Parts: sequence; C-alpha cells; structure tokens
Amino acid sequence: MNKTEISADLVQETINFHGHSCPGLAFGIRVSELIMTRFGRALDEEIVAVVETDMCAVDAIQFLTGCTFGKGNLIHLDYGKNAFSFYRRLDGEGVRIVTRRNIFPKEGDELVTLQKKMIKEGLAPEEQKMLKEVMELRTKRIMEAQLEELFEVKPAKGPMPKKARILESVICQACGEMTMESRTRRFLGETLCIPCFEAMEKQY
Repeated sequence: MNKTEISADLVQETINFHGHSCPGLAFGIRVSELIMTRFGRALDEEIVAVVETDMCAVDAIQFLTGCTFGKGNLIHLDYGKNAFSFYRRLDGEGVRIVTRRNIFPKEGDELVTLQKKMIKEGLAPEEQKMLKEVMELRTKRIMEAQLEELFEVKPAKGPMPKKARILESVICQACGEMTMESRTRRFLGETLCIPCFEAMEKQY
C-alpha cells in the first residue's frame, strides 16, 4: 500500500473537522486506516480507542473511527506517547499501534529546527514560508508511506476498558454545581467537586 486508501474527500472532511492539515493529523488518518481495515468503524461503542497523547492525531481518530470522548469509547491517557490501542468488544481482540522510532531524523531535522526557533524567537516571513513547505512535505510523506513503515502493531496492553457508566450527580457543597458522584471528594465532612476540593486543600 503506497498511498492511503481513505478517499480524498474523506481526508478533506477530516482536515475540515480538525481545522488544518499537518503531520500529526496525517498520523491519525493513517492509524485510523489501519484499525478500520482490521475492525471496521464504530457505529456506537463496539470499538474502544485508548490514546496515549493529546496531539492532532486524536481528532482524526475520533472523526474517522467513530471512537469519541462523548460516547466514552475514546479514553485519553496522558503519557505523551504516539501510541494508540483499539479493542473490539465483540471478541475481545485488541491491538496497540505505536509510531516507529526514527521515521524522520532527529539530527538536522529542518522541521524541528524551525519549530524550536518559532517558539523561542519567532520566524521571519521567509522562514514561515519554509516551515509551511516542510510541514506539507512531511504530511505528504506520511500519507503516502506504507503503513508498515510508519507503525509497529503489537498486542494491546491490559484488559479491555469497561463500558462508560452513567452515574448519579450530586451537588458540590461549596460551589453548588452538579457533579458526577465518582468525581467528588470528601473534605471536612462536605462533598466537594474536584476544583473546590483542591482549593480547600490549599487553604489548610
């Protein structure tokens, strides 16, 4: 497979959903392509995604695979890894997709150099144009690479996540806002939401 099998129209819809085209989104499109080839697309909650990053790729995964935060079948683990696990509830099968190391060189990487300079001191107009061109080239390479070049596919770690639960909400006794009971804390005999609990803790 030399190019993504996701149609150009669907790729554009994904870009529109995210807001721009970039290498991170391209990785998410290719992850989604890989998992949809194996599991299909989630119509409801029958596929669960566990993502270990909050990068642009996650928007593509939500849009294309049908695994979303709102349905509870997309779970974010804040590990800072380009790793994505998917589970199929029908038969319990699970895979973990990890971006391969050294796809792009770290030393002398023009994209990394320009991004660092942009953060530290900003870019001149010609450098901004260069950054845009480098990002477009990187995105094109990701979209046209073989999936095996981009990712390692491993067995998923750990058991399948439980289904999302609908729990009772209770009133935070500090701010008066309704809060899911599993997200409340007890402090000095009161039931508090997490922000109020943390604010109270700082006072003592």
